[in-house]
Amino acid sequence: MIITRRAFTAALSLTGLAALAGLSPLRLISGAMAQSAADVAKPVSLPDMAIGPADAAVTITEYASMTCPHCAAFNATVFPKLKAEYIDTGKVRYIFREFPLDIKAAAGSMLTRCIAKDDAQKYFAVTDMLFRSQNDWVVKNTTETLTRIGKQAGLSQQQVEACLKDQALLDKIAADQKYASDILKVDSTPTFFINGDKIKGEASIEEFQKKINPLLKS
Repeated sequence: MIITRRAFTAALSLTGLAALAGLSPLRLISGAMAQSAADVAKPVSLPDMAIGPADAAVTITEYASMTCPHCAAFNATVFPKLKAEYIDTGKVRYIFREFPLDIKAAAGSMLTRCIAKDDAQKYFAVTDMLFRSQNDWVVKNTTETLTRIGKQAGLSQQQVEACLKDQALLDKIAADQKYASDILKVDSTPTFFINGDKIKGEASIEEFQKKINPLLKS
């Protein structure tokens, strides 16, 4: 996928984020290389946002779009169980990576990065907030809701606006997304990698248990 800088900037300059609703999903790009655990483990442009010990036996990497309803449903129902059973107990390291399917999702990811900076716990908290308020900021009051979330997190209106116009940050998200598409064959959200093994779609806790538990025993 490529996030087009010209389209993103033009949409922002028209009437703000509310004008982005009519934009089409970003175009997928296919590549020739197959993924490996080493390919998945490599952060590209942006530092990974991760919770759980770095030396955990199992690493789960999620690629998600902030406007994806299946991602929001997973965040609300399955992720808390994964966190309680595996992450909080030190068995799993969990990495969240941005894979925006549209311009609004890119804006949500950019705001989350600006709020959290290098604080992974804050990043996951803001991500959770955006998923839980998805109907508010995606369907209707995009500008208003994202600005309010930014202000609640300590940003000024000017800082929120500057964040959403940050070309360098947008380029990094686009580069990471292109890597995921070309090299890791990510073409939908959510997509998960468990020690390099891919799971597509909104998997259940039982599906994760079947993949994780044998890795913990080996």
